[in-house]
Amino acid sequence: MPTPVSIAILTYPDTTASVVFGMHDLFLSAGRDWGVVTEGRPGPQLIRPILTARRAGSLEVANGVRIFPQVALDECPPASLICVPEVLLAPGEPLAGRFAVEIAWLRRRYEEGATIAAACSGTMLLAEAGLLDGFEATTHWAWCDVLRERFPKVRVHTQRVLVVSGEGQRLIMAGGGATWLDLALYVIARTVSLEEAIRVARVNLIDWHETGQQPFALLARTRQSDDAVIARCQVWIAANYQRRNPVREMVRLSGLPERSFKRRFQQATGMAPLEYVHALRLEEAKQMLETGDAPVEVIANEVGYEDAAFFGRLFRRKVSLTPAQYRRRFRQLRESLGMERRAAAAHTARDPAVTAPR
Repeated sequence: MPTPVSIAILTYPDTTASVVFGMHDLFLSAGRDWGVVTEGRPGPQLIRPILTARRAGSLEVANGVRIFPQVALDECPPASLICVPEVLLAPGEPLAGRFAVEIAWLRRRYEEGATIAAACSGTMLLAEAGLLDGFEATTHWAWCDVLRERFPKVRVHTQRVLVVSGEGQRLIMAGGGATWLDLALYVIARTVSLEEAIRVARVNLIDWHETGQQPFALLARTRQSDDAVIARCQVWIAANYQRRNPVREMVRLSGLPERSFKRRFQQATGMAPLEYVHALRLEEAKQMLETGDAPVEVIANEVGYEDAAFFGRLFRRKVSLTPAQYRRRFRQLRESLGMERRAAAAHTARDPAVTAPR
């Protein structure tokens, strides 16, 4: 049985139960619920969510729901990833004094090596902790101007649903509203696997917001190793994954014996070199399927597969959908979102007093 990944979910009075409990339940779903649906029995628990707050016990959040954090911040066990839910306050409300304890705890845990994922306006706590200076970020659109004004060193992306940045790509941020779903799925993809994130999305009927599968396309590219030799190979393969015999080329670039290279690559990335190449190629193929009309055979060739049938079998095994099924599902979502935006823009043009939804 695999050891579950511990993920701490920070809780405080100025948030909502839907985000806290929603992330908690999706993390519990990883590994467990796919087995329930397909085999009639729960699968292994892959993530252990931990609710933590200033004090353990009872806590009433902003929408009047009572939450029971399991441990106090000072007693929270080591967790490789910490989730920060939204801050349900008016944009511009001072946060530093209100959240001084939480901000200090986040800063300390980040310095110890934890990854931090913030939903919606929770990004503001990362900025107050000084973790975003010099890096890209996103937050709820109502807080974007506040983030820019208070923290001019932060590069704010208003339109992006999900941003991954920081030292070692250890800061993950999602925009407003229900994009905490994208955040939770990305966290599952990053801490467990892309396949498990897709299973959780399928069981819970979750569609991606705006960027479709784009958040998962970052997965293999952004998790660079601390091993300088392997990191150099990762940079090279990100630009050359479509070439023939890419693993042999990485071995040559590394200057290591083949067996030593494969062992170090596995230790550094958690994936065998060929598995890593396949992951990069499939992520690129998914983007091409979402955004273009090229035949599957052409896409297979462009990402590095001469045998389109092999590409189709590999795609289905890794993604749980055929390329054609994937294209229909996510192109339809992308087109539907585009239609909604165009309709909103047209309505706003007819009536300037109406503000288009963002």
